[in-house]
Amino acid sequence: MKSRVFNYGGIAAALIVIAFGIGALVMGANGRDTVRTNISKESIVGTPDMTPTAIAAEAKKAGLKNVDIPSKSVAGQTIDTGGEAKTFAEYMRIHALEGTGGQVYAQMGRYLDAKGKATNDEAAAAKDPKTGQPVENGARNLWVTETALSTALNTSYFAENVANFAIVMGAALLLTGIGFLVLTLGLVSPKRRTKESEVVTPVTTGVPATS
Repeated sequence: MKSRVFNYGGIAAALIVIAFGIGALVMGANGRDTVRTNISKESIVGTPDMTPTAIAAEAKKAGLKNVDIPSKSVAGQTIDTGGEAKTFAEYMRIHALEGTGGQVYAQMGRYLDAKGKATNDEAAAAKDPKTGQPVENGARNLWVTETALSTALNTSYFAENVANFAIVMGAALLLTGIGFLVLTLGLVSPKRRTKESEVVTPVTTGVPATS
């Protein structure tokens, strides 16, 4: 009786693992499809200079140093996968560095003075003749916009990888559950139980007593 409970418990556990595997597969596939669909809606297309050779030449011409050059090309390609989105974001960063003279957000002043130089001193900043407000540093705002867009693209890359991981884990759980189920069914099959219940009683013969 006790062994039967364990056997049927094994079947239930195997079915649960299979259910989790199927669920993970479905959720992973849906997640990846959602990521790719949302990226496609943005109608992003790589610019002609988004090749390793072309962007390296532009970076050198702009005097940029210590810049990571992407290894893949997305020139003329419609961006519709997480991997392509990540590559596009890498090219965007170089374009932004070209626009800021190689400076990142923390290195640029918030405002521009009368000579067009960056400053964080609001009093020293030039005033907009229409609004009377300090003139903001356009290059700094450009970097903020680029960071927001590239973060969204990199997040889509991360989300797609999570979905792919869910698919792989789902497949692993499904196969594991099937394996457990096959093994457990083999242990509780009627033929196996019949064979195990047959106990061969040894035949004893009487030995005549000797005096």
